[in-house]
Amino acid sequence: MRGHNSPGGGFIGALIAVIGLSLLMFAESPQYVRERLHYAPFSIAMLGVFISFAAGAVSLVFNLPFLTGLWWKDVLPLGTPLIFDIGIYLGVIGGVMGMILHVTEEMD
Repeated sequence: MRGHNSPGGGFIGALIAVIGLSLLMFAESPQYVRERLHYAPFSIAMLGVFISFAAGAVSLVFNLPFLTGLWWKDVLPLGTPLIFDIGIYLGVIGGVMGMILHVTEEMD
């Protein structure tokens, strides 16, 4: 049990979300899922990569090694590992859904 003081959970959480979106795609259509995503999967993936990189780069501002976890306990119990996981979540959803949608649309 790590909670969010260490990275973990963003990848598997995104895979669970992709399973749900894939089932929706098979029940309806790939176009239906694209409309529900509101943004292109590639854009979602790139936003996730940027968020993950930014979460890792915050530690460089404090002269610490890249990806060192920092926490803001005065404001909220929020730390860079949680922000990193959010980026991984978006990156995996965008990347995997983009591939699944592309393959499914090519097969149709």
